[in-house]
Amino acid sequence: MSRNSHTTTAVVIIGALFFLFGFVTWINGPLISYLKIICELKTGAEPFYVTSAFYIAYFVTALPMAWVLERTGMKNGMMYGLWVMALGALLFIPAAQTRSYGLFLAGLFIIGTGLSLLQTASNPYITVVGPLESAASRISVMGICNKMAGVLAPFVVGALLMGDADTIEAEVARLSGAALDARLNEIAERIIVPYGGMAVVLVLLGLLVRFSPLPELDPEVDAPGVATDGRSIFSFPNLVLGVVALFLYVGVEVMAGDTIGTYGQALGLPLSETKHFTSYTLIGMVVGYIIGIIAIPRWVSQSKALAASAILGSLLTACVLLTSGYTSILCVALLGLANALVWPAIWPLAIAGLSRHTKVGGAMLIMAIAGGAILPLLYGKLAAWPGLGARDAYFIMLPCYLFILGYALIWHKRKKWA
Repeated sequence: MSRNSHTTTAVVIIGALFFLFGFVTWINGPLISYLKIICELKTGAEPFYVTSAFYIAYFVTALPMAWVLERTGMKNGMMYGLWVMALGALLFIPAAQTRSYGLFLAGLFIIGTGLSLLQTASNPYITVVGPLESAASRISVMGICNKMAGVLAPFVVGALLMGDADTIEAEVARLSGAALDARLNEIAERIIVPYGGMAVVLVLLGLLVRFSPLPELDPEVDAPGVATDGRSIFSFPNLVLGVVALFLYVGVEVMAGDTIGTYGQALGLPLSETKHFTSYTLIGMVVGYIIGIIAIPRWVSQSKALAASAILGSLLTACVLLTSGYTSILCVALLGLANALVWPAIWPLAIAGLSRHTKVGGAMLIMAIAGGAILPLLYGKLAAWPGLGARDAYFIMLPCYLFILGYALIWHKRKKWA
């Protein structure tokens, strides 16, 4: 099979996987509001344990998943990743039956572990399956698949779990004791069919990937690189600083997508309206990805696209802090546009020249997804502080975007520390 055929096949099949990644990942936005009701969670940071449990799995399991891929190969690894996700989805059934927040979080961690295996394989793969200078364009295609699913997920899941959101909130507010428990049990059962169905689909997709024509590549062989004999992976500043930049980026991306709903509620907007806000952020990301596909590398380089994204993110964050009401919410949603090209641009810049270190470098970048576990939780804690609040807590995004700007302009070019 020719190189071009390899690339086309990979884009189609991995694009389908990225659609799945997006649907599973961006369910978390409406899931936070749902679990907040059925598990009777406190306000502040506690609901954001949903994002923490999901994204911390990447940090804990990314390097072990790289070891797994060494032994299974890419295709088998993707199949196993889908099956691990199915196990996590099945855990939602006893979690719903007992209304156990801990079991829900365990299920999310297992789903995150499966995604860690999938992404440890798929991101380096799509980066090196074609020319490195156009990698950001290919990853942008993956991003569109991912975020289109993310746009749909809050509407689909919101309709299934929280179609009568305002009625539920009013009911729960006036019930107590056994009547409250009975009603919450009824609401909790709504999640069983969607997640049970998801488990079946994931198992079937695993089999389809295993027997698909997806070509088997070894990123360490197919990636262009330099001689790395005797060099530690930590001797590559473009990788190490890229990991930090990606950690901060995922943190701000998840904040923009998963906190916008609770931010709207903090401003007094009804749950029936705020449960869809995540989709608006993701629509902004889809627009950004389309721009990336058209412009990179034809008119703008990956590093310049990254710099422009960081500048736009900084300006929009300032607007969030300086405005109020729907204007401020709109600025949070528009952060999706600013965030879209950050992931596609950082990946090729960070793994450039790694050669035999490419797989471990890719795993380190996957570990950086833990930013989605840490920064939204920090946001939740700051938002609960008296005198600060949900809007002003977004200030933590500013230093994140400034670091990304530094990486785009200067640090990605460094191949040695001295």
